[in-house]
Order: sequence, then structure tokens, then C-alpha cells
Amino acid sequence: MRADNALLAFEEVRKQLRAHARREGGMREVAIDQIVGSVGRYRDFDRAFLPRQLRTRDRWESIDLAHLEGVELPPIELYKIGEIYFVKDGNHRVSVARERGQVFVDARVIEVASPAPITSVEDLLDWIRNTDMLAFYAATRIGELRPDARIELTLPGQYEKLLEHISTHRWYLGIEKKREIAYDEAVASWYDRVYLPTVEAIRHADALRDFPHRTEADLYLWITEHHWYLHEAGLPKGHDLEQIVTGYAAERSERPLKRLGRAIRWRDPSR
Repeated sequence: MRADNALLAFEEVRKQLRAHARREGGMREVAIDQIVGSVGRYRDFDRAFLPRQLRTRDRWESIDLAHLEGVELPPIELYKIGEIYFVKDGNHRVSVARERGQVFVDARVIEVASPAPITSVEDLLDWIRNTDMLAFYAATRIGELRPDARIELTLPGQYEKLLEHISTHRWYLGIEKKREIAYDEAVASWYDRVYLPTVEAIRHADALRDFPHRTEADLYLWITEHHWYLHEAGLPKGHDLEQIVTGYAAERSERPLKRLGRAIRWRDPSR
């Protein structure tokens, strides 16, 4: 993705994120620190937008001179993906402005829709590394339907299970509403009526404390499966979702002391 301390390459990022649709974002002030890549000049500047080649330095010096002489330069053009920007036109102007200590730059912005909510370079690289998560976001469009959603799984092959949950929910929703359910409607309904209530119960019970290396989405899957097994086994009435979450965390906690306690009780049931 990025060699040594070079800028990010816009086309490579766009393809890996499956980002396609574009729309005019108009003129705005953009924080220079949020400009992290370039369309065609990503090899010509380093991460701090300093020139890396002699021919780039010559151009840089001519723009720097124009800056010193007060010559008004046209606004730069940027692509925006999430909260980060890539230079379409004006790499040298960004470089000079940054070197001069300028915090913001005027830019004409083109917004590129991404299935993933990108807030930083680190965030971007995490998303690209997790191709299963990107495929899930692209298939469900959950980032557009529910912009606050952040569904991350730590184990491979688990996003297929989420897609199965959505398909099952779509089927039941069709029976409930007595009509064909559009996929987008099913995704939004699953998130609002199934996923989010479970996650809220996980948060209220502070269950992640017992699973320090896992995520809310991990627990959603495990607790949903646990709930199904309890139901098949004839779960007594009166058990709400938070009780099920609390019980699951107590039984399956991954904290070392709790695991040790379970092992001791297993060896000596009288304890």
C-alpha cells in the first residue's frame, strides 16, 4: 500500500475499498493534515508532502516564490474518501502550504462513496487488511444505511454468518409484513431489531470486560447462538436478553482468573 514514507496512491486505495460513486462536494477549507495521498504524484512526495525528486523541487521552489510574492493561486482539487483526502490537482501547492505552516487550504472537493467509514490513515489500512469486513460492508451497504455502525469480527470466516442472519431475518420479516422485503430494508431492520439490541445488552452488562480481545460483533454471534441453544433446550420464561448476556459472560469469560476458577470447579465440583 505505501512504500517507506510515500503518500497513499488514490486509485489503489479506491479499488481496494470498492469505492466507486462520486459526487461534487463543492468548495471548502480542508485541514492539510487530512491530506494523505495523491492521484498521480504519490511517488514524488513523502508523507509530509516534501519533494523527493529534483524536478519536483524545482516546481516546488517556483510555487514557493509565488507564495512569497503574494500571487493568488487557484484552489487545489481533492478526492475525499471518508474523512481523508487525496490530491487530484495541486500537490506542490499542498507541499508549500504545509512547509509554510498553513493549517487549512482551500479546495474543490469530489466525494467518493466508500462502503467503510474511514476516519484516519490507520483506520483505512485496517479496513483494507480486513477484506472480509469490506466485502460485508459492500454487500449490505450498512455504512450507508446506518452510518454509526461499526461491525468488526476478530475470527476469520464469520461475516458469512452475519449474512445468513440477515437472510433469515429477511425471510421472517416477509412473513410478518406479508410482502417481499427489499434487501436494504432487511439489512436496516436486522441492525435495528436484532443486532443493536444485543449489542446494547452487551454494553449494559459490560460483557466485553470478560472478553478483552474480542469485539461486540464477536459477542453478538456467540450470544445469538447461545440464545438459540437455550431456546432449543427449553429456556424458562422470564430470561431477558441482558440476563442471557450476563450468564454467557460468567460461563465463558476469557479472563485468566475466571478461567482458572472454572477449571478448579470442574476438577472439584464440591467447591
